[in-house]
Amino acid sequence: MESARFIASMGISECTMCRLAPPEFDKAVSFTDYNGEIREMLHLLKFKGMHRIAEHVLGRGMAIAIQKLRHTAASEVLVVPVPLFAAKRKERGFNQSTLLAVVALKRLQHVEKEWMLSLQEQVLERTKDTRALYMLNPSQRRRSLQGAFRVPDATAVKGREVLLIDDIMTTGATARECARVLKRAGATRVWVATAAKAQPESVHSVIEHGAESFALWDATVGAKAATEPASDRRFHV
Repeated sequence: MESARFIASMGISECTMCRLAPPEFDKAVSFTDYNGEIREMLHLLKFKGMHRIAEHVLGRGMAIAIQKLRHTAASEVLVVPVPLFAAKRKERGFNQSTLLAVVALKRLQHVEKEWMLSLQEQVLERTKDTRALYMLNPSQRRRSLQGAFRVPDATAVKGREVLLIDDIMTTGATARECARVLKRAGATRVWVATAAKAQPESVHSVIEHGAESFALWDATVGAKAATEPASDRRFHV
């Protein structure tokens, strides 16, 4: 944290990980931090199948997160949920990222009527059944995800901007790999929106999950950021 404050005072707006290995995605936004009630709600959604949580709470939060990109992204954007491996999707019965995307887009249709957000679930496929990522450190996550995704039809994304939807961003390894594959297929820009993000500044999270599980996030630090509402701050992985 002290080194993060130091580089911020030097006017650097990206974390060490982003400077050493710039992500393929263009910008990532989130509704809130991954702790407390939001963590419990995401667990109930993913592992207990409580869809109403997405419909009444998390979907609204996801819509708020996506709205942060309204004046940055194009007027027409392809919305792509991060896919689950086929066997896991069958076992769970649903993809939580797809559910969050559907609910969020329904809400945005009423407040952003001129913004053309088109949900295309089949654009991205997961071809590799990776082990549970929360058990891995950032470098292990990146290695595990290599070759885990593919775009079966490149014409679907060629020349298009893509909004990638996921439930949580921890180290950003999944978003990085998905963005890399999408851009290789011809996507011009890749945006990322999640319901929650892990924050290294959260002492509780570091104690519970271990400091090595988290990347440094930038919130457009410096004097300008200190005066901005938290909802307007930008972060990178």
